[in-house]
Amino acid sequence: MFMKSNVGQIDRIIRVILSIVIFYAYCIGWITGLLAMAAPIFSFVLAVTALTGDCFLYDWIKMGTKIK
Repeated sequence: MFMKSNVGQIDRIIRVILSIVIFYAYCIGWITGLLAMAAPIFSFVLAVTALTGDCFLYDWIKMGTKIK
């Protein structure tokens, strides 16, 4: 099933930056404990949604940041 793009340009940039920061913090050991298990997954999801422009949560709550 093909989803319409629902992530705007500024949102995509923020997601890429957050993904890099979270992954970097994980790699150098700033994130520990239970958060350390979820950090790489969350970082990956942010990167994928930024690259594809599709966010399943936005679709689920019927909103988006892309200007039509």
